[in-house]
Amino acid sequence: MTNQSENRQQTLSQLIKIAHQFQPRAKINEIKQHGSGNINSTYLVIAEQPFILQRLNTKVFCQPKLVMDNICILSEHVQEAIKELNLEPNQGWLMPKVLLTQYQQHHYLGEDGSFWRGISYVENSLSFDTIQNLHHAQEVGFGLGMFHRLLDNLPVESLADTLVGFHITPQYLKQYQQVFGESEFTASREIQYCTQFISDRPKLPYVLEAAKGSGKLKLRIIHGDPKINNIMIDRSSHKAVAMIDLDTVKPGLIHYDIGDCLRSGCNPLGEETEDWSEVYFEPKLAAAILKGYLNVARDFLTPEDYDYIFDSIRLLAFELGLRFFTDYLAGNVYFSVSHSEHNLARALVQFKLTESIEQQEVTIKKIINSLR
Repeated sequence: MTNQSENRQQTLSQLIKIAHQFQPRAKINEIKQHGSGNINSTYLVIAEQPFILQRLNTKVFCQPKLVMDNICILSEHVQEAIKELNLEPNQGWLMPKVLLTQYQQHHYLGEDGSFWRGISYVENSLSFDTIQNLHHAQEVGFGLGMFHRLLDNLPVESLADTLVGFHITPQYLKQYQQVFGESEFTASREIQYCTQFISDRPKLPYVLEAAKGSGKLKLRIIHGDPKINNIMIDRSSHKAVAMIDLDTVKPGLIHYDIGDCLRSGCNPLGEETEDWSEVYFEPKLAAAILKGYLNVARDFLTPEDYDYIFDSIRLLAFELGLRFFTDYLAGNVYFSVSHSEHNLARALVQFKLTESIEQQEVTIKKIINSLR
């Protein structure tokens, strides 16, 4: 029977073998886990040219080749769009590059069928799980705005929808109702809070999809997961320089991105806090993020786009809470967890955040209107 040290060594040797598929002659000094994502397994390969090695979760991304096709199309388009922009000298923008195997493939299939890819590492940069200060908040907004601006003229039909239903909140509500009806659980105080919270907001899940259906909002290319830790900040200039984790890029409403960015950025306690009752939405951070975003996004937003910004912030916090709670009731089958109650705790954080957003509706709408 092998001991833990031998198991770790075997895992390391396997990772080195896979990493060499993307850099065959690289002298690899170290491979270590990287980031705090809940879906894929991510490693930083320390070599002369460091790069990111990722194993895609094919249960979530059931069409991984299409995911990589999207990223390659996106990368080519952004590289050209960057050349056309007259950016400030200290505001460069980078597009992480897909590394090809020796057979010119954008992915590698492991012997066990696992799906791997290599992505260039954005050096001299770092990301944060919570906003550090108002300058950081403005750069996060700028980063998302720059991403949307670079993709504004990429036709939505250029990319495949690899996550059909992703960010379609009415579908998450339907899934919750089905799981809830089939679940057996003890109705604790926390569970009662979640179920009541959802039932008290019957119209909220439909707000953005209804606007799309009526033609008030249009489909564009979105990031899909613009949490603040997916926006890289340069160590020297402290400017946003790249967006990473592009698996969820697809046609959608940019409001899903705007709402998700503000949801994650304006919660000073962070998504993993255990003090869920103390969670609150910070309007000053929202003002800074929106200012940074609109500095580059103002040209392509419509009056209707502004009208639905508040709704997007409220909805995305609610939506993630709904997804976490549903996954908890289903037995934690989607999001990675460290304990059985983890997704319930996450849901409580998001619902408390939604509550705080609702309580500050007047303040948040004043901020949005002042920036129109």
